[in-house]
Amino acid sequence: MMYNNSYKKSGTLTIKVWCAVCFILFSFLWLYVFEADVIAVAQHALSGGLTTYYPLTGAIIITSVLFVVQWLVASFIRLPEKVHALTYVPSMLMIAFISDIDSDIDCTLSIGMWWLIPIVLVAWAVIVWAASQMSRYDNRRSQGILSQRVWVNLLLMVMLMFFVAIVGSTNAVFHFSSHAERALIHGNVDEALRVGDESQETDKRLTMLRVYALSKKGQLGERLFNYPVVGNSNDILPMHTTLQILSADSIWKHLGAMPSHVCDADLYYRILERDSLATQAVADYRLCGCLIDRRLDDFVRLLPQYYEVADSLPLPRHYQEALVLYRHLHTNPSVVYHHAVLDEDWKNLKQLEKQYKLLSERKYRVFDHYEGSYWYYYYYQK
Repeated sequence: MMYNNSYKKSGTLTIKVWCAVCFILFSFLWLYVFEADVIAVAQHALSGGLTTYYPLTGAIIITSVLFVVQWLVASFIRLPEKVHALTYVPSMLMIAFISDIDSDIDCTLSIGMWWLIPIVLVAWAVIVWAASQMSRYDNRRSQGILSQRVWVNLLLMVMLMFFVAIVGSTNAVFHFSSHAERALIHGNVDEALRVGDESQETDKRLTMLRVYALSKKGQLGERLFNYPVVGNSNDILPMHTTLQILSADSIWKHLGAMPSHVCDADLYYRILERDSLATQAVADYRLCGCLIDRRLDDFVRLLPQYYEVADSLPLPRHYQEALVLYRHLHTNPSVVYHHAVLDEDWKNLKQLEKQYKLLSERKYRVFDHYEGSYWYYYYYQK
């Protein structure tokens, strides 16, 4: 009997260790790696900007507290070993609750999928009761570190992880923009530009952050359309598009001054220049705003104010592309710009387009060859 009891305790301990390791690893990685940025945004919004979230400290504290919660639940309800993983349900629900953050939390508090929590709790209570009743008739022992009961518990843990992933914030663009804002706060411009750089998903906020980051590096006219762009020229300023944790003053200071009232972006730039407050960044902001709006006539009119335009002089890549495009769209262009390589690329683009009658296929082929060019943005990125 003593051998049987010892064997049973050993099997139970094995299950508990497996479940604990799974929970601790998942909780820490979920909170520290995947959800850190959006939790930081949520804490900033809910505290009115008075507190700051530190991912490593937060992940350690939250995981530790939730592990204590599991220990209390396990001590109170004493589930049979075959469903020990169910003692982690309240802790997993709390992780889901913490990470169910809407991308508009800075504007409104949404209940998200929190309505699932009482349903899950009721279902959990029923399952716990049923498992307790069934345990009276099941006297099989758990054998080995990978016994059937261990696998059953691991499967339950995986199901709980999937539940957290379903309820938690998995909006890729929200994660990109949150990470970019935190990177810019810490002065890491390269990291702000790296995040999401291989994705075609974006929104107005992320576009505004990328414009700001590229401008800080002096590469706005060179790399803007390497990224997908959403919105118009007004949306790249924080008076038309909101920031979440990065202060709008950072962008206003970068451009020269904060506007006294909400106005059109071009009017704001003109006021800055009239009052001699504009920084060098205003030139590319204004020119790229024209390109975003596809206002090529305005772009060509403004370009000589900021750059010397000549075939032999270098210009940012997108400005060169815009000038070549402008020349081909006008029978009598006010500026005639030639660039041997781009002129050849333009001919190749037109030949490529003629090969595909279906818009969807043509768009795919052009994207494959001209992704990151202003030409692709102008014709195909709506």
